[in-house]
Amino acid sequence: MEKKKVVGFSFGRKMSNTEVMIKEALLVCEKAGMEIQFLRCDDLNIHICTGCCSCVAGLMMGKGRGHCIHKDDDFHIIEEALMSADGVIVGSPTYEFAPTGNFKVVCDRIGPAHDKTFRGPAIEQGIAQGKAPESYPDPRSTKPRVGALITVGGARTENWLSLSLPNMYEFTFPMGIDVVDKYKYFGAMNIDHVLGRPDVMERMAKLGQNIVDALQAETEEERTRYRGDDKGVCPVCHESILTVGYDGNKVECPVCGIEGTLELADGEIQVTFSEEQQNRSRLRDAGKWEHSNEIRDGAMTQKKVENLKELKIKYLGVGEA
Repeated sequence: MEKKKVVGFSFGRKMSNTEVMIKEALLVCEKAGMEIQFLRCDDLNIHICTGCCSCVAGLMMGKGRGHCIHKDDDFHIIEEALMSADGVIVGSPTYEFAPTGNFKVVCDRIGPAHDKTFRGPAIEQGIAQGKAPESYPDPRSTKPRVGALITVGGARTENWLSLSLPNMYEFTFPMGIDVVDKYKYFGAMNIDHVLGRPDVMERMAKLGQNIVDALQAETEEERTRYRGDDKGVCPVCHESILTVGYDGNKVECPVCGIEGTLELADGEIQVTFSEEQQNRSRLRDAGKWEHSNEIRDGAMTQKKVENLKELKIKYLGVGEA
């Protein structure tokens, strides 16, 4: 039987907290007989996404592999690591409320170009038409994967990391990677390295074991079961961040994009998400199809602005040095 492979993606400094925490989890995976790989993403030259949409347009028209127009950077290293992975462990420091800028750059490049609901149909079409494999997306794009998320912040107050883990789902949701664990290490300023925190390192070993258990699961329910400590308010992403402001008592999970209801019962806040809403989470296939079909409809029926080139003239060079 082919070995399962777990890849660690770090957006932290060399041998600093984030990197060592990921590697502790990877060592557990290796001990369990799995192949491991580690990438220090900040060592790679990754161009920003320009939003040109050529990757997605090609996929929708059944042309190409969903590759980016950028050909002269190192994104192919990240892409191949993702394609080869059965499990991923992704870690980023928190410098200002959220993951690093480089983390966001990589997520934008993964984005719709690697979304399973775009790549899947293109792969099926390519196979059905007997095309050469190099002419359609990598068939590994849609295989089941599991993942874990880690963030590290110096602040002693947990809420200074409030937007970190929610944003880190940007890395996993396009390819439908099932997040089975996550960990938020705050108060890192209290000691000069996480290696002085045995409790945190033990938790990282547990995170690695959770990845192993998920990859060795015999049923789909067990493979995707969330194993983290904090179950959160949302039953899908297990985050506790909510958007409030809809009609009446409606709230929304900004990670999943699903609507719930908020009630006060015996002085305690209770939030409920129906099964129907949970199933349309953007972390699940139904929610992903809902969004990709929306993009398909918009891209294919987009209204063109007449005389657009002439209308833009007024704005050329405004405020530019």
